[in-house]
Amino acid sequence: MSVTIMIIEDEGQMRQLVKTFLLKEGYSVLEASDGIDALSQINKNIPDLLIVDVMMPYMDGFTFANEVKKTHDIPLIFLSAKGEEWDKVHGLKLGGDDYIVKPFHPGELLARIESVLRRTKGTTSTSSRQIIGPLTFDTDSHTVMLHDQSLSLTLKEYELLLLLAKNNGKVFSRERLLQSIWGYAYTGSERTVDTHIKTLRLKLKQYGTLIQTVWGKGYKVTLP
Repeated sequence: MSVTIMIIEDEGQMRQLVKTFLLKEGYSVLEASDGIDALSQINKNIPDLLIVDVMMPYMDGFTFANEVKKTHDIPLIFLSAKGEEWDKVHGLKLGGDDYIVKPFHPGELLARIESVLRRTKGTTSTSSRQIIGPLTFDTDSHTVMLHDQSLSLTLKEYELLLLLAKNNGKVFSRERLLQSIWGYAYTGSERTVDTHIKTLRLKLKQYGTLIQTVWGKGYKVTLP
């Protein structure tokens, strides 16, 4: 059964980035731009987990958490640019299950989500083993097999190959790959993507042609 996560975040770009990370991992996603909208949606469709920005208009994240906990026992993770100890303690006392300070790496957010779901639901969203064409990914160990041969990949190479493989045939721009793999706050050059793609092709050897360059647009993986 799919796990549904609601993102409550007033900043549209951040909300879209988090949504992209979650959809990539197989979660179903609901969105709300503020606490009032979220409360209205929850009355109709109760999600399995809430990701709540602390600084929002109309109703801040702490006030929202206080309201939703009156009627629903839904696991909740706070997101905030404020990393002061008081804010973290206050959020946890209000019933938050975790507190993540922006900017954060996508992998950190996903790990925290899985940890909260294990504690509260006794489950995780996806199987640790995913077979995509000739590739077998293990999402627990972050390893990948090509047919019966293990590939020696760095974490970023693994995440990049998994994202492209799971979206077989879909073109990703360098900018989007940077945001999805390196994170929202990454300030390095888009050449980083090119370097990792080149290395991946070398490690895939005769299967390096699975990663295709779409000139002027970006990269895609084409699997049989």
